[in-house]
Amino acid sequence: MDTESSVITEQTLSDEAIIEIIDMHKWFGDFHVLQGINLTVHKQERIVICGPSGSGKSTLIRCINRLEEHQRGRIIVDGIELTNNIKNIEKVRTEVGMVFQHFNLFPHLSIIENLTLGPIWVRKVPKKEAEETAMYYLEKVHIAEQAKKYPGQLSGGQQQRVAIARSLCMNPKVMLFDEPTSALDPEMIKEVLDVMIELAREGMTMIVVSHEMGFAKSVAHRVLFMDFGQIVEGNTPEEFFENPRHDRTKLFLSQILH
Repeated sequence: MDTESSVITEQTLSDEAIIEIIDMHKWFGDFHVLQGINLTVHKQERIVICGPSGSGKSTLIRCINRLEEHQRGRIIVDGIELTNNIKNIEKVRTEVGMVFQHFNLFPHLSIIENLTLGPIWVRKVPKKEAEETAMYYLEKVHIAEQAKKYPGQLSGGQQQRVAIARSLCMNPKVMLFDEPTSALDPEMIKEVLDVMIELAREGMTMIVVSHEMGFAKSVAHRVLFMDFGQIVEGNTPEEFFENPRHDRTKLFLSQILH
C-alpha cells in the first residue's frame, strides 16, 4: 500500500478553491466550540483533521454542509455562501457528500434502495438510471453482490462501504468523512480505508476527521491538528509527523503514535 498510495499525494493540486472558511466561529450556548477558523481547501485536495476528543473537528466539518450552523464568519462552498438561505443550503448539500461514524442507513430499505433514494428524490434522476448508478458505485466499493440485502444483514465494514457508495451516487464535488472507521472492529477498518484510498487516487476532494495516521501519511496533502476549537497546526504529512511545531501537537502525537 505504501508505495502505491505515496504516489497519490504527488498529484498536482488545482489552484481553484472549492471551500473557503473565513474567521468562522460557533457556539453551543456559552461554549465557544470553534474559534476563528480559517481554512482554504483546493479542488482535489485531501485534508486529514486530527485532535483530541472535544476539539471541534466534527463540528467543523458539519458546518461545511450546514448540519451545524455557524454564528460568525463566512463559509463558501463552490462559490455558494452558506447563510440562512434554504436554497443555498440545499445546493451545497447536493455537492457535498458526508459519511458519518455511524452508517445512518435506512434499515427498512434494501441496499440499492438506500442508494437510489437521494438521486431519485433530490436530483430527480429516473429510477432505472439511479439503479444503474447505484450498481456502478456498489461495484466500486466491492460490494455489488449485497445490493438486494438489508443493512442489518451486513457487517459494519460493509455498511460503511454502502454509506460511501450512497454519497457517491449524488455525484458530490467534495466528500466529508467524520471518523468513518472509529465504530468498526479492527479487521473491518482496512476495507473502508482501501475504498477511501481508491477515491483519493481518482482525485476526489476529501476532508477526513480521523485518527488513522497511516492513512493520513499516505493519502493527505495536509494534516491539520485541532485543539480547543482552533486549528493549531497544519502541514504536509512529512513535516507534520517528523517536525511538529507546537507543544500541543507534539503531546498529541506522542500519545497516539506508539
